[in-house]
Amino acid sequence: MRILKHYVSAPILILGVVDVLVLIASVYIGTNLRFLGHVDQIEYSVGAVFPRSLLISSVILLCLIGVGLYQSSYRDGMVGIFVRVVLAFFIGIAGLSFLFYLFPSLFLGRGAFALSLSVAFIAVTITHMVSLTWGEIATKRSVIFLGAGKKAATILEMRRAADRKGFHLLGFIPLPDEAIVIEERNLIHSHDDLLIYVREHQVSEIVVAAEDRRQHLPIADLLECKLSGVDVMEISTFFEKEFGKVRLDMLNPGEMIFSDGFMQGSLDNAIKRIFDILACLLLLSVVWPIMVVTAFMIFLEGGYRGPIFYRQTRVGCGGKEFEVLKFRSMCINAEENGVQWATKNDDRVTRVGEVIRKLRIDELPQVLNVLKGDMSFIGPRPERPEFVIDLNKSIPYYSERHRVKPGISGWAQLRYSYGASENDAREKLQYDLYYVKYHSLFLDLLILLRTVEVVLFGKGAR
Repeated sequence: MRILKHYVSAPILILGVVDVLVLIASVYIGTNLRFLGHVDQIEYSVGAVFPRSLLISSVILLCLIGVGLYQSSYRDGMVGIFVRVVLAFFIGIAGLSFLFYLFPSLFLGRGAFALSLSVAFIAVTITHMVSLTWGEIATKRSVIFLGAGKKAATILEMRRAADRKGFHLLGFIPLPDEAIVIEERNLIHSHDDLLIYVREHQVSEIVVAAEDRRQHLPIADLLECKLSGVDVMEISTFFEKEFGKVRLDMLNPGEMIFSDGFMQGSLDNAIKRIFDILACLLLLSVVWPIMVVTAFMIFLEGGYRGPIFYRQTRVGCGGKEFEVLKFRSMCINAEENGVQWATKNDDRVTRVGEVIRKLRIDELPQVLNVLKGDMSFIGPRPERPEFVIDLNKSIPYYSERHRVKPGISGWAQLRYSYGASENDAREKLQYDLYYVKYHSLFLDLLILLRTVEVVLFGKGAR
């Protein structure tokens, strides 16, 4: 399903709706347990339960999203679910306690609040474990590919079970005069017309993966399937929908011109700017003590000398260069031998730097770049001009990531590990292009929430 241009997995959306209903019901159950035998006193002692249940369920739901429990490619198992639910409720209780401190009239009461959260914790844990066990089987779609050439074979690169969690690949139907690269065991040879095969095998989607659309496509059969309720889509759209990225090998100027993405408007830019300012001010109000302690620790480790902050030239929107501000996490002479990619276990990183890079604290001073207008809170990671020059030459469409402002966090940072090579840059560009194509306030909010998972679990940090 598409929500404000961004593709959202239907099973994940259903799970989110179920969680909201479960959380609301938990508040009612907890409140009734607290006043067991005196239910008539709820209105007098607590007040209206429904608005309080909406507040509690909304905060907990945001925390569940933040710790990464709504991922189509989730693969951490039952233990991972339990750990993440515990984290979500811990953060949620802290957030709700702060809200109740600011607005005491919203408080449900200690007994009712504790019982409600206990019921909610048990119910949400069970819901997600059941979803992990049975949800995939119940919601998995059957998909066939029309085409058996190089373009169709790209789906076989997705070898992990988590990458195919939402669909079951039945096979590939070769097209006439097509160079077949798919193994025979994966080919579908049916003498029936396409619609009969689709109905017999309960196919949900047909993915057109022809090397050349001027090839002998069964247009009449595809139209009949489409009008019978079967989704028919290009393979490029399939990758965007399933994996949240724009495949470089399937991208061309015509696709960019006639697609419904890659659009920017003055209203969208104004909304994004307001979002950036509010997000930065909110972040600063929470993390300023962490920033003060970090600055002191860097100063202390440096022997009371050396810079606390590190300024570095990066490429921003439209290719304009600016100076990004970060906490210094490497030794002072880190680049005396020239510019180089950061690597795993980089010996240039200081002891304090190792911690703040892992927790992404070194990125916090970039809120000043956002407030200044050089960066956005959400966007592609700003890259160094020395790297950009080389990457523009070797990777097609690399410059298109500069159509929007770079960000502190971004879609590529969530979906891919830290980039430290040209191959990594190529892979991350596919996620950056998805963001450039479909960016919206909804996607920005989703990335902002999911960044919590990156910080908590240290994903992609070096």
